[in-house]
Amino acid sequence: MLLRLKVLRFSFVATRAFTFPTPASNKLRGAIGNNLWEREDDAYGRFFGPTRATGPSGLADPPRPFVLRAAHLDGSSLQRDGEFYFDLHLFDFQSGWEGILQEAMQLTNFAWLQGVREEPLTLNLDGDTGAVPCAGIRFLTPMELKIRGGIAQQPEFGILASRIRDRVSTLSQLYGDGPLAIDFAGFGKRAEQITMTRCDVRHVETQRRSGRTGQTHSLGGFVGEAEYSGELSEFIPYLRAAQWTGVGRQTTWGKGAIALQG
Repeated sequence: MLLRLKVLRFSFVATRAFTFPTPASNKLRGAIGNNLWEREDDAYGRFFGPTRATGPSGLADPPRPFVLRAAHLDGSSLQRDGEFYFDLHLFDFQSGWEGILQEAMQLTNFAWLQGVREEPLTLNLDGDTGAVPCAGIRFLTPMELKIRGGIAQQPEFGILASRIRDRVSTLSQLYGDGPLAIDFAGFGKRAEQITMTRCDVRHVETQRRSGRTGQTHSLGGFVGEAEYSGELSEFIPYLRAAQWTGVGRQTTWGKGAIALQG
């Protein structure tokens, strides 16, 4: 089983001095969204808010076909002519988004597009990793994992692996080669057997206010590190994939970024 994506790096030059908020993705999503909104082909709706009238449970409000990676810009200040970049991971190969996105990245109110670098990436979810008795994960940006009745307070492996499985399968079903051909229930049960041997996470809270609707949305979650022990070999390819897809709520805007250690 394969998951395909494109990693797009957009490089810019600031046209005036400014400071990015935390998270920086707030400023970027507003600029990109405004540029898409001005197009006449409903690019804003198709990219920022895809919907499905019918389909499998949970896909009426499907995940957007991309994630932003801009956490390195959080709180940073730039002077006029200062250079910066951010990445966008694109999962939809079929809709000709590259050209539309390049137009949308004309951030004319505070920066101009200097260049774009594109790298296709294919992830093998069946990779033979050999025995893996332990692994660590860094939660780089705030993560929220849904569980029955609420939000998980800690990244128990069964919950984490199941949410990664579901996200990767949904992205593949909507934008790639189709849903994962695996035993979902068996995968989840085996993931529950993995033990969390160390957990050092803390909750952070931040918010964004929509300039279009005026509504305030929470962007909080936990960050930190955790270590796990057990037969992890089956799950390592999914953890590697999650480094590119993110996991949890609001991944599109940079939440749920992880790094696999060990």
